[in-house]
Amino acid sequence: MAALKPIRPGDTIGIVAPASPFEKAKFEFGLKFLEDRGFRLSVPEEVFQRDGYLAGSDAQRARLINQMFADSNIHAVWAARGGYGTLRILPLIDFSTICANPKPFVGSSDITALLTALHGRCRMPVFHGPMIISFAEADEATRGAALRIFESGGRWQLRAAACRGIRPGRASAEVTGGNLTTLSHLIGTPFEPDFNDRLLFIEDIGEATYRIDRMLSQMKLAGRLGRVKGVIMGNFTDCGRLEDIIGVVENIFSEPPVPIIAGIPAGHGPSNVMMPMGVEATLDADEGVLSYHCGFFADT
Repeated sequence: MAALKPIRPGDTIGIVAPASPFEKAKFEFGLKFLEDRGFRLSVPEEVFQRDGYLAGSDAQRARLINQMFADSNIHAVWAARGGYGTLRILPLIDFSTICANPKPFVGSSDITALLTALHGRCRMPVFHGPMIISFAEADEATRGAALRIFESGGRWQLRAAACRGIRPGRASAEVTGGNLTTLSHLIGTPFEPDFNDRLLFIEDIGEATYRIDRMLSQMKLAGRLGRVKGVIMGNFTDCGRLEDIIGVVENIFSEPPVPIIAGIPAGHGPSNVMMPMGVEATLDADEGVLSYHCGFFADT
C-alpha cells in the first residue's frame, strides 16, 4: 500500500474536471473555501472547457489528471465536479506515472470510477468526499471534516445517524465502493473494483428503489458480491423510502449474512464527510461506527 503525505496549509492543490462542466459561482465558492484555509490552488484554464455534457474532450480531461500527478509542485488533486464522463477517460490515465507519484485525490459521485481505478491500479489510498462545487451547499460537518482528516494522524471514525445498525456484527477489511450506479457500470470492464473480502460502501441519488435493486441484483448475479465482508450505506438522496432501500440491501446480502449499517453521512447531499478508500477499517454494526485503525499517511 502506497502511503501518502498529508497536505498542510501552504501546500498546493491541483484542481481537475474529469466529468461534467460546473457552475462557476459554486466553483469559486469552493476555491475560496480552500484558499481561506491557507492552501494554494492550481486551477488550469482547461477546467473551464465545455464539450456538450463534458468538461472538455476526453484527451484534455485525462491529460490534466496525468499532469497534476506528475507535477512535484502539486501536493494533492481535487475534482471540481462529478456528473458524467469519468468512465470515458480511464483508458487514457497514465497509471504508471500516478503509481510513481502518489498523492491525495478527492472526489465522489461519477468520480467513483477514478477513485476505484487509482486504488486498484496503484494500491494508494483515495478519498471519497466533497468536490469543489459541493462546498457551496455542504453542511458544517462536511466542510470541517474535509480538511481535518489530513490532521487526523491517519485515524478516522464515521458514525451512522441514529446508530443505524441494520444487521449486527463486526468485520474488519479494506473499504471500497462509492456511487452505486457508477460501480455497477464498471462491472465487466478492465477497471471494475474488487469487492472480495472488502467492506462495501454504496450511495446514490435520484434512483428509484427498483433500480437500486436491479443494479445490486446484476452485480450479485455476476458473482461480484458473494465475498463482501460488510456493507456501509451512505446517503440515498431522492431515491424513495430509506426503509425500502434497506430492505433491498438486506435481501441482496442475506447469504452469507454480513453486518450492515445505514446512515453514514457520505454521498450526495449536504452531508458528504471524507471517507478514505483502500484503507483498513472496522465496521461495528452494533455501535453504528466505521473506525479506521491504520495510518494512511506516510508520517503516521
